[in-house]
Amino acid sequence: MNSPVTTTFDPALVALSFLFAVIGSLIALTAASRIKAGRTRPGLSSALTIGVALGGIGVWSMHFIGMLALKMDVGSSYSMTETMLSLVVVVVAASLAVSHAAQRPESLPRLLGCGFALGMSVVVMHYLGMFGLKIYGFIAWNLDIVALSMLIAVVAATAALWLALNTSTLTRRVLASLVMGVAVCAMHYTGMAAAEFICTTDSRTAIPQGVGYISAFSLPTLVIVTTVLMILMLSFELFMQNLRTKPATALAPRAR
Repeated sequence: MNSPVTTTFDPALVALSFLFAVIGSLIALTAASRIKAGRTRPGLSSALTIGVALGGIGVWSMHFIGMLALKMDVGSSYSMTETMLSLVVVVVAASLAVSHAAQRPESLPRLLGCGFALGMSVVVMHYLGMFGLKIYGFIAWNLDIVALSMLIAVVAATAALWLALNTSTLTRRVLASLVMGVAVCAMHYTGMAAAEFICTTDSRTAIPQGVGYISAFSLPTLVIVTTVLMILMLSFELFMQNLRTKPATALAPRAR
């Protein structure tokens, strides 16, 4: 018999998800400003920094912390295929969109196109991640709210890109990161509002099993391990970038 699933959110984890979105955005937009300033070439290294920071930490980690904040009165699990594919999609898309916009921030068509691509990458990551959530039942979607979540993501992502690439101060970059954080979280929680979970079994606590599935109890471990690995990757990459951009005179021996 079909019955609605009761859902609540943990406010502390919701706040943590917003913090991750802002931190990831700040790192990514700082890297984008360096491309704009010409201090680093828009190569694979800078693009990877942007993609991992914004797509990986700011969007993917934020999404799954948001999913940890979701409490349901049914058993659930996650498909590793959709979960990890959503990470790859958003990292690649964020890398390309932000680094491409940073090369010519004065171009309005480029900014709008990259803002659209960035916003839609957040949308794709979210709904792909939701597709990976497994319960004994289904999700009924409110398509009007789904469309609203897409609009929020695109408009806010474009605004954040414009702020980040047309300002030179740390204060304004932080503001852009807050805007981007709002964009990601607003899209996520609006998208969650579009979902009505329906249970189709009497065994509400049963956990769906399948090849490549992990239980919801294992999700925190996956999120923590993946996020720590991304932070370590970023730390190493930023360290190497600083070495490469250090003035040659600073490395040369002093004359006696």
